[in-house]
Parts: sequence; C-alpha cells; structure tokens
Amino acid sequence: MKTDEHAANETAPATIGENAYRRIRTDIVFGRLEPGQKLRLEKLRDTYEASISTLREILNRLSSEGLVVAEGQRGFEVAPVSVENLREIAALRTLLEIHALEQSFEAGDIEWEGRVVSAHHKLATLERRMREGDRSETELWKRYDWEFHQALISACGSRVLMDTHAAVFDKYLRYQMIALSFRGDIAADEHRTLHDCALARDAGRARKVLVRHIEGGVEHALATGTIR
Repeated sequence: MKTDEHAANETAPATIGENAYRRIRTDIVFGRLEPGQKLRLEKLRDTYEASISTLREILNRLSSEGLVVAEGQRGFEVAPVSVENLREIAALRTLLEIHALEQSFEAGDIEWEGRVVSAHHKLATLERRMREGDRSETELWKRYDWEFHQALISACGSRVLMDTHAAVFDKYLRYQMIALSFRGDIAADEHRTLHDCALARDAGRARKVLVRHIEGGVEHALATGTIR
C-alpha cells in the first residue's frame, strides 16, 4: 500500500504539469502571450516553474490544439492570427453552437434554466460596469461570457459537443481579447435576448440572434484594425 507521502510525490509532477499547461493556455487565450511570440523554453521554465521536458510536452499539446506552432528545430511560437482564420473559427462556432443550442432548448430542465439565469446575471453585471467605463475586469467579463454561452448549451446531452464548442470558443475569445472588442449595449441586448429565448424555449429566434451576435463580434473586432 502506498503511503500518502509516496502518493503525493507521484502525483506532484502531473499536477505541476497540468497547472503549467492551464496557465500557458490561459495566457495565450487572453493575449498575454502574443501571436507570433517565440516561446523560449528556458524563459518559460522560470515563469511557469516547470521542467524543460514538461514544457516541451505542454507546447506539443497546445500545438495539437492550434494555439502554438511547432517550428521543428527552431522551437515553438504562439499561433499567429489572421482575418481568414477568425472568420473560419466564427463559422465553426456558429455551426456547433446553433446545433447545441437547439438540443439544449429542447431538453433543458429547471436546473438548466437556473444555470442560464445565474450565468447571465454575472455577465450582465460585468457588461453594465463596462458600459459605464470600467474596463478593469475585462478578463472576468470574457470568462462570464464563456460561462453564459456554455450554460445555454449545457443541456444538449453531448459532452463531446460541449468540449469541442469550448475549444473553438476559446480560439474565438482569443481574437476578442487581442482586439479588446466590446460592443456595449448591442452585445448586452443580444445576451439578454438569448437568455429570454432560453426560458421561452424559442430556438428559432435564438438561432437568428446568435448568428447576428457572432457575426457582429467578428466585424467589430476587425474594425479595430488589430487583426490583419
């Protein structure tokens, strides 16, 4: 039988590696590690407190997710951005989210409704602060945005669909953070309408609003001139 100390020692490397993975991934998604930035293993070791071999595994994992580019013998860099890639990601998000939304609206129960209401309340609170000029919590605002859209589809009945949507949403979110794109009342009103559609089980209207919501986010981000 393993002692607690032995078990802790055996699980510690995995925990360190997973923590470093989450931190690096979050820093890429939220733009702290910029598109095209070289990822020097020695520097990453100091910042994320993980071994070179662990970091290499993490970067290969992120490469398979499309967030990092492996350059063969030259190492790794943060995946670049482009107008074409943003449009592709937005189109894929739309496809996945509409399908999941329709399934979720049909199957959702009172617990699902509670998740939607709670997630929207947090998002609406941050959006109100942003409209008033407080931009000190932009990352929290986008986290709540993610949570709201995940809540809307959380009754779709497919973990694979939700995980795939989450991965695509993160890539879409990365562009939003790079552009610091906030559409104010327009986005807030669209979120409120999606909330109301969910409680009314109005999938047809929600589908139209969601398409407008995603397309509007793309055009607003591109209008900032930060993505080329």
